Amino acid sequence: MPKKPKCPLIGQNGNIFNLMGIASKTLKRNGMSNDAKEMCDRITSSASYDEALSIIDEYVEITSADDEETEDFGMEMM
Repeated sequence: MPKKPKCPLIGQNGNIFNLMGIASKTLKRNGMSNDAKEMCDRITSSASYDEALSIIDEYVEITSADDEETEDFGMEMM
């Protein structure tokens, strides 16, 4: 699997469908649409919240929403 893209999930609404959507959009923005679909399929058939979070972690690098805003701000300045 290619390098995992950073995904700002820490500090977001913890509803698993919300987190799945954010992670899916991150994957798609990084040209990983097939991985996004695979991840969503695995999450919706998972047995628990913890298992679903572990699946998300396999596909994206989970970061803080605060870190992502800082990074975005820095990029806008360039």
